[in-house]
Amino acid sequence: MTPFSVAGGDGWTLTDWFENIYLRTAGADMYDKLAQHQIPWTDPSVEKALGILGQILGRSDWLAGGTEGALRTDFEASVENVFGAMPTAAMVYEGDFVANQITKNAGAPFGSDAKVFPFPAVDRSEPTAMALGGDIAVLLNDKDKAARRLIRFLATPEAAEPWARAGGFTSPNKNLDPRVYPDENTRESAAVLTKAETIRFDMSDLQLPSFGATPGQGMWKIFQDFLRNPADVKGTATSLEEARLAAK
Repeated sequence: MTPFSVAGGDGWTLTDWFENIYLRTAGADMYDKLAQHQIPWTDPSVEKALGILGQILGRSDWLAGGTEGALRTDFEASVENVFGAMPTAAMVYEGDFVANQITKNAGAPFGSDAKVFPFPAVDRSEPTAMALGGDIAVLLNDKDKAARRLIRFLATPEAAEPWARAGGFTSPNKNLDPRVYPDENTRESAAVLTKAETIRFDMSDLQLPSFGATPGQGMWKIFQDFLRNPADVKGTATSLEEARLAAK
């Protein structure tokens, strides 16, 4: 069976591939420097990660629908390609929210047929490192006592429990009882998260929106172009650096 279902129609999924490869090959310190643009996107560490990503994306026969098919595939369809009635690929890479798409598109609970595993090591890197996204609550006015109490409550296991029970959500709170998760796959994901030695936030989400989070431009567009031509490592790195410099 074809190995991967890649949602190339949604550029943000491609940034997730890169970020996890970069974290494993360059390490957490370099990840932080790149996220803060203390090193340019033309740095050799970026080219190395792009080269490894290109080894996967450059194999059209490894992608459901080939390269062109991947470029037309959105996130929802990428999940259905693996867990739908007529699967065309063995694996799809994304976050734990895939559970909700599996239940919605495939009509089967997350734990019934799906299996999960952490993003693998690269060149013997630490496999429990991960770049992840998440929802963040921010207190904009610390003079409001009720707001402060709410923020403190949201940091407790009690606040996370109803979300965890509902599925498609993993809490970073190490004190949350893993038995509240509705299936074994989510419990496994939670264990990986709470035991990970290296965690960094999603790099594209740390960027200015015009560079890291806008369809048709910046990282999303450049990684789609890279999917079309994975051999153009240097050109892709240059485009990323130019887009970062131009971001406002």
